[in-house]
Amino acid sequence: MPGIDACLEEAMTLPGALGAAIVDWTSGLALGTAGQSPNGDHEATAAETAELARAAAEYSAFAPTARPPTPARPPTRAPAPASRPDGHAQAPATTPGSTAASAGDKGPPVEDLIVTTRTGYHILSFVETTFDSSVFLHLWLDRDTGNLALARIRLGQLAERLVLG
Repeated sequence: MPGIDACLEEAMTLPGALGAAIVDWTSGLALGTAGQSPNGDHEATAAETAELARAAAEYSAFAPTARPPTPARPPTRAPAPASRPDGHAQAPATTPGSTAASAGDKGPPVEDLIVTTRTGYHILSFVETTFDSSVFLHLWLDRDTGNLALARIRLGQLAERLVLG
């Protein structure tokens, strides 16, 4: 299980990796950095990416409280529809999906964010922790030499193995 420095070193071995950071999205502070920063200042980049991560983790558009209901399959033999007093058929009852809390999920409901620019990719991968789950890995990739799919998968694996202590 890698710590912060080992995690960042491994992230920097990915093809096209330009810079990496582990950031606390609550405070906007970088817990560790490696390589370059898109704007030349790792702390400013950490604060800016933390705002994006915080928005994705907290806004209801990205964190719905319930999953949409699963469409019902048509029955093999159609039951007689219940009717309302106005004579129209009553819509079948739907069971709302489970909430993140009822499923026992920890941390933000967002797994990762990908921002593409003309010259690169930014991947923010959320890390589940035993305390407050307010940490993410930020990887900056060169668009010409980076492999977005590989980086996303490997960053997710790193996030799962990361030990904060």
